[in-house]
Amino acid sequence: MTTMAEPRRPARRDSTAPPPRVRRTAEQWLLGIGMAVSFVTMGGFVLAMNRIDEVTFEQVVMPALVGAEAGVPVEEARLLADTLAAWFGVTLVAVLLLSVIALFLARRRPWRRGAGWWALAAGLACLLGSQLILFPVAFVFFVAAGFFALRPVTDGSPS
Repeated sequence: MTTMAEPRRPARRDSTAPPPRVRRTAEQWLLGIGMAVSFVTMGGFVLAMNRIDEVTFEQVVMPALVGAEAGVPVEEARLLADTLAAWFGVTLVAVLLLSVIALFLARRRPWRRGAGWWALAAGLACLLGSQLILFPVAFVFFVAAGFFALRPVTDGSPS
């Protein structure tokens, strides 16, 4: 029986060596854009639903939300809209928290790819929390997560 000599894999990084200099500008911009658009869309819907009166709801929002000839009572439509607004509010808080964690990690340790997982989680929260309505916004978070995963990180890299 012979033993094959396999070369040892080098350590990831010497603990005394400084971390590689990397800038995650594109990822941070994408996260910021995703956060802003999420805030405007979901937050705007929540704000509008919390400030609207019954007459305006019945004349403007209800036909757009459930259809003009749906046969749904106004009280039930209002309950559905308020529930959707509450769901969007919780989703917005989750998306913003996950995005802030991703931004913090991207700025604190840009050479690591852990921030990408948080950006992916923010995208999934945006996609599922908005009930697939905000898929373009979730796509922005997914692109940021992909950049975290796929952009090379080398010492002295301009990325």
